Amino acid sequence: MRTTMLAALGLATIAMTVPAAAQETAQDTRPTVAVMYFTNGAIGAAHQELEPLRKGIADMLVTELAGNPRIRVVERDQLQKLLDEQNLSRTDNIDPATAVKLGRVLGAGHMIFGTYVTDFKNNMRLDVRAVDVETSRIVYTETITDKTDNFMAMISRIAERANSGMKLPEMPRQAREQSSDRARKLPFQAAMLYSRAIAEQDRGNTAGAVELYRAVIQKFPEYEPAERALKKLRSSSSE
Repeated sequence: MRTTMLAALGLATIAMTVPAAAQETAQDTRPTVAVMYFTNGAIGAAHQELEPLRKGIADMLVTELAGNPRIRVVERDQLQKLLDEQNLSRTDNIDPATAVKLGRVLGAGHMIFGTYVTDFKNNMRLDVRAVDVETSRIVYTETITDKTDNFMAMISRIAERANSGMKLPEMPRQAREQSSDRARKLPFQAAMLYSRAIAEQDRGNTAGAVELYRAVIQKFPEYEPAERALKKLRSSSSE
């Protein structure tokens, strides 16, 4: 009941916010994509352990999609800011109607949603769908299953296939190659640390987030998103 009431209030407030947000993105005519936080479908002890991946997967998918300079991808912190403003940041599952409203505020033409599930053999399944914000029609669905060791390769494949499924401008060859290179290298342990860092950052635990971002960089110095996040966090905390 509480979630439904929050969603209803959010719809009214979000509707009033649309014109201002649309004006901010009017100058950028590229197709725009927003990625909602994923739903945690893991069961048992794995559910709590893998909870940080809700935001981590979304953030990493944003990074992969943003490798295509021909589209605009909404940054995760923009989504988080909007969720905070609408009192939706504590809501695990946002109903589709509210999510589409959020997409309009963010100036997105498409929104990506997803769920992740794991089993006891270190397999992970990602179920993804993309929605046309204007029509609310599902335009792309994908299910990918692989070992958690190949986690980033799964994210990379989804980004490339979603780009095609949403009929967006083709991702340049160099961007695809760079994405594949990241996918081959980033270990799942580092991806989990990065996801935990995001979760701590959103909780306002700057010291904990900085420590975790540092741990990611120590284990995988080539992962630029962790370096950028750490630099941005230090800059904002020093202001």
